[in-house]
Amino acid sequence: MFSGSIVAIVTPFKENKVDEDAYRGLIEFQIENGTNAIVPCGTTGESATLEFEEHERVISIAVDAVKGRVPVIAGTGGNSTAEAIELTAHAKKVGADATLQVTPYYNKPTQEGLYLHFKAIAEAVPLPQVLYNVPGRTSVNMLPETVARLAELPEVVAIKEASGSLGQMSEVLALAGDKITLLSGDDNVTLPVLAIGGKGVVSVIANIVPGDTSRMVKLWQEGDAAGARELFYKLFPLSKAAFFETNPIPVKTALALMGKITGEMRLPMCRMAPGNLEKLKKVLLDYGLI
Repeated sequence: MFSGSIVAIVTPFKENKVDEDAYRGLIEFQIENGTNAIVPCGTTGESATLEFEEHERVISIAVDAVKGRVPVIAGTGGNSTAEAIELTAHAKKVGADATLQVTPYYNKPTQEGLYLHFKAIAEAVPLPQVLYNVPGRTSVNMLPETVARLAELPEVVAIKEASGSLGQMSEVLALAGDKITLLSGDDNVTLPVLAIGGKGVVSVIANIVPGDTSRMVKLWQEGDAAGARELFYKLFPLSKAAFFETNPIPVKTALALMGKITGEMRLPMCRMAPGNLEKLKKVLLDYGLI
């Protein structure tokens, strides 16, 4: 469940509603191309602007579309512990295999507050829990000592680490590597994370290149370091392009250029600036995606 290429899947919209047909199509595209698990309603899925009912519906659609072929790790985090518990309970009820729990954003909890937040969710809803540390978007960094404390809880089984610090990730593994699985939270460091003991990536670019992203991790797992390295550097321009502007603007734009979704986003996410759009198109053309 917690290894390989795990896609943080986008939420397609059409006329400001969730485009269910396109969403199901994206899920099939992922499974057909070897993606190991699906994460609905993460950052890339624009969870912050989904209405509560939509959030629950998107998770339900994902579970129904996947039909048990790969795990569904539902993004059900929030900056309110009570809300995160409610969303997680729904995810468990509809059959999600695990939950992705982001560190609470904006309210800036202490390390003790972080521990109590994730512990409360685990106790209220016994479901495998993947912690998600992304200080660049939440303004709080969950320290390795806190991760190690949480790893003592049976529900806490993995962490998506997007701090960008290989040193911090190494410390997590040194303190709790026998109790928690480390997943890269950034495509541009997937190979280094695998090299220090990570087991995979929760990927943005897997939305557009699921086959190559999955194959890169698999090559590493099979011991083909040279092959994995070659593919990592082939993917690297896409990893950079995915952040020409705030995620998920570039990747949704790329999927629209590939004809898979409308590319519609919700404010405050907006269309790419013309200059960045041209840069993105060139990267996609060079890769052979459009």
